[in-house]
Amino acid sequence: MSDVLNYDDNCLFCKIIKGDIPSTKVYEDHLCYAFRDINPQAPTHILVVPKVHIPSVAEIDGKNEALVGHMFTVIARIAREEGLEGGYRVISNCGPDAGQTVPHLHFHILGGVKMGERMA
Repeated sequence: MSDVLNYDDNCLFCKIIKGDIPSTKVYEDHLCYAFRDINPQAPTHILVVPKVHIPSVAEIDGKNEALVGHMFTVIARIAREEGLEGGYRVISNCGPDAGQTVPHLHFHILGGVKMGERMA
């Protein structure tokens, strides 16, 4: 079971981090947690989430920028460990108009298939 700071009782990802909802863990440290998406959009589809409840990219600021930088270091590490030498995509949906369905900052790592340039 993991520790999550600033826990939100209604947040799906906070529950996953705490271990209340099962997930397939890929990586974990004291700042973030990564797990396989249950509805993968590519052969490799991993979510990287901070253990601090931050609703979205819109709430990234000077207080949490080091955490977000750490998350990108973790993303690069996971991509190497997953064998995504040909490339991968990192996506974060911000707000309902962008398709964000869980209001907890998270980055999708998508890879294992050649993707086109079009994003939408």
